[in-house]
Amino acid sequence: MAGIITWLYQAVFKLLLSVVELNVVPDLVIRQGIRFLLGQRLAKERQNPEPLPARLQQFVAELKKAPIAQHTDEANVQHYEVPTSYFLTILGKRLKYSSCLYEGPTDSLDMAEVAMLETSCQRAELKDGQAVLDLGCGWGSLSLYMAQRFPGSQITALSNSSTQRQFIETRARTQGLTNLKVVTADVVKFQGFGANSFDRVVSIEMFEHMKNYQALLKKVSGWLKPHGKLFVHHFCHKRFFYNFEVQGEDDWMTKYFFLGGTMMSFNLLEHFQDDLAVDSQWWVSGNHYSRTLEDWLVKHDQHRSKVAPIMEATYGKASGLKWFVYWRLFYLACSELFGYNGGTEYGISHVLMRKK
Repeated sequence: MAGIITWLYQAVFKLLLSVVELNVVPDLVIRQGIRFLLGQRLAKERQNPEPLPARLQQFVAELKKAPIAQHTDEANVQHYEVPTSYFLTILGKRLKYSSCLYEGPTDSLDMAEVAMLETSCQRAELKDGQAVLDLGCGWGSLSLYMAQRFPGSQITALSNSSTQRQFIETRARTQGLTNLKVVTADVVKFQGFGANSFDRVVSIEMFEHMKNYQALLKKVSGWLKPHGKLFVHHFCHKRFFYNFEVQGEDDWMTKYFFLGGTMMSFNLLEHFQDDLAVDSQWWVSGNHYSRTLEDWLVKHDQHRSKVAPIMEATYGKASGLKWFVYWRLFYLACSELFGYNGGTEYGISHVLMRKK
């Protein structure tokens, strides 16, 4: 009977998704469906008869046996096959493709970008004159901010995308920044930095794409100078942890947007302190990420005349509408996830770790 119910559920979900792809289902209905699925997911975690500490111990052990990252090529395609022109259209002025920080009810996306960038710099204990590595730098929002904010520092940005490197270098030239270098490499394989190269390493929403934090932190520790520190900004659930795996039709977001990813728990990195020790940790309410995603969604819709041709050029004319809707669903689903239960379930963990 359980198998029949599962099959029926998957069939119904597939049918509903085919209707949603036509962009005819009201957002209110979609949001209610997302909240239902989120509630199911959390209920499943809470009803697990195995004690949470035992599950955590097993999860940590599995991560320590895994490669540093999995499905990296697929993950890059999922997010970055869409050209930079799309993200220039829907992100803020600094092109921060991660949670922003809204300090007031009327803050704009551009203001929230700067607020989170500045908060990250403060919590990373950055100061002028340091050598800083931005690990997984995206389009360089933090790298460019640090280079401007700390003109006496030498900033190195690491990205596995040559397109992102070219974009960052162009912006740096436009802004007259000469203290920023961009390296294109896969962090999993890269061995190009010497020992004791950096006073600080900062990483914004890259750890969620990793698995073996023990191996990754060992590598980062080798790059840090004595007394050097690592600052990590990662999204998380306050208590629970799981891998993003495609197990059925309802694992839609994993399949198209987050294959190989990890939902970290707030304190997960406390269990990987062989080479770096946790100094400080901060919780950022999921409401901030929810507002960020809502702002992206508004811009996605407002600029449909620009976005639609990009979708068609990227995914093919026949699939343009479907992918316009898929990106909308991505923002809706993530916003509802981080805003669930008033932003108290999922949020952002800021972790400062020091070299042992």
